[in-house]
Amino acid sequence: MEALLLTPISTKYGITEKKKSEIDALTNQVIDTTAEVQQQQAIVTSLVEKSQRYQGYLLTAENNRTHALSNKALVDQVVQNAYNLAYNSDITFNKMILSSASTSIVSSSISQLINQLIFSVELVNKLANLVVRKKALNPLISDDLIARLASAGTDANNAVALTLIALKSTVAAEASVLEAEAVITLENKQATKLYETLTGENHDLAISTKAVSGNSLQALLYRAYDNAKEAYENAKTANDQTNKQLNIANTNLNKAQIKLQSLQAALAAANAAALAS
Repeated sequence: MEALLLTPISTKYGITEKKKSEIDALTNQVIDTTAEVQQQQAIVTSLVEKSQRYQGYLLTAENNRTHALSNKALVDQVVQNAYNLAYNSDITFNKMILSSASTSIVSSSISQLINQLIFSVELVNKLANLVVRKKALNPLISDDLIARLASAGTDANNAVALTLIALKSTVAAEASVLEAEAVITLENKQATKLYETLTGENHDLAISTKAVSGNSLQALLYRAYDNAKEAYENAKTANDQTNKQLNIANTNLNKAQIKLQSLQAALAAANAAALAS
């Protein structure tokens, strides 16, 4: 009779111990997975903060790159304007030199013409005086000839006077050209100096090359843009990597949360089964 009673008690005891062992195992798994969830959550939280910080860096880098690009475009416009100014100044300067030379030639020609006119007036006057003296000796000499010689003398004197006026105008024009030449020479030097300051290049050589080099303003702004572009690329790479890490961390967190929920459900079911037995 006693042997019959011992068997059920031993079996029941074994079943209870087995359930307890299962519950303990599930409990330990829940504890471990909870810790894992907390760890993954901490990683996600840290990466979210890091991502927000890097997004701020990226935004700043993008703004800097935009400003640097704008400055680069502006200095290119200024350089082009300075180049055009220096180029047009060269053309104007060369034309002014030719104009000054032409004016000087005209002035010299008029001076020679005046000398020739004065010489002609002297000849006409001498001829007129000679004819008048001959008229006194020879009444047959035409009075009309004497009148015409007198008129020729007057016309020659008038021509000298008009030519002197023309010479005066030419001299005034030559003075104006020389004054303008001085102004355009100064402007040409300043325009060339401005271009060379902006680019660090000789304007004559730059007509064919238009290179950007040295420590000129244009070169500095070009380097500033290159640095801003590199900083933006670095910030973008760091931000992209952080976002990838965050996506992986979120995936790991979701897996851990799902695992925890599954273990918690299994532990609840095991506890319910133990209570029911």
